[in-house]
Amino acid sequence: MKRLFDQFRPAWWLPGGHAQTLSAAYWKGALAPERGVPRAIELPDGDQLVAMDDRPMGWAAGQPAVLMMHGLGGCARNPLLVRVTGLLVQRGIRVFRLNLRSCGAGSGQARLPYHAGRSDDLHAAVEAVDRWCRENHSSLDSPSPLMLFGMSLSGNLLLKYLGENPQRVPPVVRWALAVNPPIDLARSVRTLEHRWNRGYDRHFTGTLIEHVRKQGTLRPDFAPLPNPLPQSLYDFDDRYTAPHGGYVSAADYYSAASACTHLSRIQTPTYLLTAADDPLVPVEMIREQVSQMSPAIQLTITSGGGHLGYVGRQSGDPNCRWLDWRIVELAERLWGNSSMS
Repeated sequence: MKRLFDQFRPAWWLPGGHAQTLSAAYWKGALAPERGVPRAIELPDGDQLVAMDDRPMGWAAGQPAVLMMHGLGGCARNPLLVRVTGLLVQRGIRVFRLNLRSCGAGSGQARLPYHAGRSDDLHAAVEAVDRWCRENHSSLDSPSPLMLFGMSLSGNLLLKYLGENPQRVPPVVRWALAVNPPIDLARSVRTLEHRWNRGYDRHFTGTLIEHVRKQGTLRPDFAPLPNPLPQSLYDFDDRYTAPHGGYVSAADYYSAASACTHLSRIQTPTYLLTAADDPLVPVEMIREQVSQMSPAIQLTITSGGGHLGYVGRQSGDPNCRWLDWRIVELAERLWGNSSMS
């Protein structure tokens, strides 16, 4: 695969991984109003996902599409996803932003919570997107080429999906991009116990507790919170995510859901991007897996960028949102390789 990522140079006013990471949460910019059409995805267990379908004017079956997923505590209104969707739609590329179970527009539509290992849910979404892109063209010889994008938790989910059973990944999935994926979940959660990361731990735990409370008001059969309330992300996973996800414990969940054991079997051309100063996903975790990575994976480790920050110095991009433009660049490359270009 041709190299995609040029050298990232962090903005001088956002030095260090923590500053870059916090910029993703607090420097969101003005978000465009929601223009996507909600589309339901029925799951075998009776739950439902909702994807937001942003279809450009003039888009036709056979032209490219992108399926994007949010991270922990997020939804399809994630600022990065909204910004990139606008850029891609301007370029004639159809975008589907997937809400994981009970998130965003899918609130109240699921009985069970989402987690980092629900690759069957992603497969159902991929099949649905392929079907939607073929609407009224069921015998299309050249189906829409699809790019998958996952960030943080969904980056792990994406890599697990691609590697655990590569034969079931439809051939329409042409590319994948995983950014800052916590491919060893146990190690990532332990990182939150470090002194400088405890604020993140409290934030994630509180966000998840509030999410579960909200879902409980929407449907009484939603998996209830334990009593007393979890005090950390590990505690939440051990006493909530694991039992309601079919796992014995947090350790069992982390072992089964981590993507690191599946990297060697990935066949889809995949870009994996992470930062050496990511405070939530230790770069050593990624580097130690290089020897296990399939030749289909192209790894890029930037010296800066934090966790999903990547606010760079003004260079050849229209603005300093370096990651936004790399996603657009990859999608445009997919467009260039499509039969409809």
